[in-house]
Formats: sequence, structure tokens, C-alpha cells
Amino acid sequence: MSMILSASVVRVRDGLPLSASTDYDQSTGMQECRKYFKMLSKKLSQLPDRCTLKTGQYNINFISSLGVSYMMLCTENYPSVLAFCFLDELQKEFITTYNMMKTNTAIRPYCFIEFDNFIQRTKQRYNNTRSLSTKMNLADMQTEIKLRPPYQISVSELGSANGFSHMSVGEYKGTAKISAAPHQRLEPVTLPGIVSFVLSLLCGALNLIRGFHAIESLLQNEGEDFSYVIAFFLGTASCLYQCYLFVYYTGWRNAKSFLTFGLICLCNMYLYELRNLWQLFFHVTVGAFSTLQIRLRQPQGKSPDYNV
Repeated sequence: MSMILSASVVRVRDGLPLSASTDYDQSTGMQECRKYFKMLSKKLSQLPDRCTLKTGQYNINFISSLGVSYMMLCTENYPSVLAFCFLDELQKEFITTYNMMKTNTAIRPYCFIEFDNFIQRTKQRYNNTRSLSTKMNLADMQTEIKLRPPYQISVSELGSANGFSHMSVGEYKGTAKISAAPHQRLEPVTLPGIVSFVLSLLCGALNLIRGFHAIESLLQNEGEDFSYVIAFFLGTASCLYQCYLFVYYTGWRNAKSFLTFGLICLCNMYLYELRNLWQLFFHVTVGAFSTLQIRLRQPQGKSPDYNV
């Protein structure tokens, strides 16, 4: 009999299980599939957004979006189009119910276990295909799968010593080529991080405008000090470099951020005569806030061994 057996919701960056079916079968085959769930959850950030793993009499399908992956286990003869429609429904409901801030900051495994109520109701509907009233959605999904089929993961690849880090999936339709990038991926951006990025750009723009004004003043009055122009442009470069450090991972990233903040402080100390205390306080505070956000946004580490 073709049917959906279980489903789970996992955070992509570290494999943290957010919710899952609570009615796992304890048979040997199902226990083996749980191991595959665990192994896949550690590789989600390296995989395309739509994949299928065939494990003999069972299939594991999953989709990933906005830092969250939705995984399901079904029998091998369960229609692929129904499986991905099921996952699509889970995704839409989860995004509607929980905002990204909650999923990004979650610490405990299964902290959204109440979502299992929706998983169970949806699973019952999809296990009774006669009661399904989503013919239009099924048709759309069938077309999408035909145009962009899920990437097929083999059990041998999953169990290899090096995992998926050397898999060549560039030919997967609609998915960017995955390779061993020289830069590590950083954790997802948070709201404070976005605020710090925008404020750093603002400070850089203010320094740039004052720098051009200083050049105009220098051309009109020969007695003006050219070092003020240098200080303004150094401040601009420092703010923009803080934005760069926040977005991209580089070596000695934390040390560079502290040195950049130090340069911002020195520039503002030198410009003490041209700015009031509130302006100096604003520029230094934004620099400190951006440095903190760079420090907090760390590279994605290895996934902990959760019992998924």
C-alpha cells in the first residue's frame, strides 16, 4: 500500500529538528530510515532545494526554503507529485505559522513540536487520495517536477566518507552549481544585522558627502587642512569595509572588524572640531554596533548529532 509514513521539519544551517511526526514505526526498516534522516539533516546546506533518496522499499523526499527543510518518508510506490505537494503544504503552513526570527533563534530540538498536529492532518489527507481536492495544485506540481526534477541522491553517496562535499550537482536543473567554495557560509542574517548594515552604509554616505564638501572648502580656501579630507574618506572606507565583513567570510574576520572599528574611532577623534558630540556619538555607536553584529554572525559550524 502506497502511503506517507512520517515527516519532519529541520533547520538547514545546523540540522536542528524543529518538528517531527510522533508516530514513528519501530520496525527495522523504519529505524534504518531514521538514520538516513539524521545523515541528510547534516548535509542540507550542501544539497539542492529539492531532492529524493531511494532506500529500497522507502523513499525520502525533501524541499528546502528560507533556511528550513521539510522532509518526508513514504513507501517506494507513493507518487512523487503527491509527495512534493505534501511537502509544499507543510512549507506554506510552517512559514505562515512561525516567522523566520523564531526559527533562526531556536535552540532546543523540537521546539515547534505542536506543528505535528498539522503534519498528522495533512498526512491523513494525502494517504487517502480519493479525498484530495487539490487537482490544480497537483497539475502545477507535476509540471514543475517535469521541468525541474528532484535531484536523486544515492545511498552510496550518502554513506561515503566525505559525504556530499565533492558531489557534482551542477547539472541539476534550476539549481546553482555546488562545489567546495573557498569561503565558508555565514549564519542567516538577523534583523539587528540588517539594521547595522544599513546604518553603516548611512555613516559611510555621510562621511563621503562631508569629504566632498571638505574638498570644495579646500579649493576655495588655501589655508584649509587637507588631512580632514583624508579622515572623511578613511571613515567612508571603514564603514563600507564593515559592511563587507558582515556579508562575507574572510580570514581573521573578527580581528579585522576590531581594527576597522578602531580606525572609525580615530577618524572621529580627529574630526572632533568639525562634528558635535551627537554626531560623534552616532558614528562611534554605529561602528560598535556593526562590529558586534560581525562578531555574532559566525560561520556555519558542523551539525550537532541530533536524534532526528
